[in-house]
Amino acid sequence: MKILIADDDPQLLRALRITLGAKGYDVVTARDGDEAIALAIDRRPDLLMLDLGMPRLDGVAVIEAVRGWSAMPILVVSGRTGAADKVEALDAGADDYVTKPFSMEELLARIRALTRRQIRGESEPVVVIGDATVDLSARTVVRTAGGESRAVRLTPTEWQVLELLVRNAGRLVTRQTLLTEIWGSAHVADTGYLRLYLAQLRKKLEPDPATPRYLITEAGMGYRLQLEAPELPRDEGDARGRENARGHGDAGGAGDASG
Repeated sequence: MKILIADDDPQLLRALRITLGAKGYDVVTARDGDEAIALAIDRRPDLLMLDLGMPRLDGVAVIEAVRGWSAMPILVVSGRTGAADKVEALDAGADDYVTKPFSMEELLARIRALTRRQIRGESEPVVVIGDATVDLSARTVVRTAGGESRAVRLTPTEWQVLELLVRNAGRLVTRQTLLTEIWGSAHVADTGYLRLYLAQLRKKLEPDPATPRYLITEAGMGYRLQLEAPELPRDEGDARGRENARGHGDAGGAGDASG
């Protein structure tokens, strides 16, 4: 597996080249953003690891440039610990974020996790959510209506939220799980992130975002992807149908008047 590491710290580059090389990785290094993009195009690495504060071109700009043509996993390794920096990098297209200083064991675990995701993605299923088709392998969402199909553009973070829910379809995914997987353990209390991204996903995928049918909130716990609308038991459904029929009959005049 070939890893491209972009960082302006020569000592860190040397240490990572030695350590990762000893683990069997083929390591290529870049000292600034421009060189990182050039090597990414020329060497076609399997994973890109980069710092955010690099000369000539910063890390976010590199991520955006690479995402224009490649879906390779991108791991940010940066001394910037602020939530805004992490959100910006993840929204630009990064897949994971590690803050400096870091333990080598954690870094290796993150690399293995990203590698597993990449391999697993080669045989991912296609999932249908209402009129939207989610292809986990191609990382695409397409909605079909009136015989016409259109691609739905998701930000990288929206995709991460949706992917976690799709992989656990029908099951509760806790807020802590979503926050830890996407933003890291330091953000398990930042539930505002989830409300924001779930609202955006509902606007893009739900027939009526105000009354979600598929992206369900489990109050106080988390979220659930419901692929099929729940059906009432036959007896309950018949009883509710009769009740609705009586209700329409009693209020028929008022309904007609309100138009």
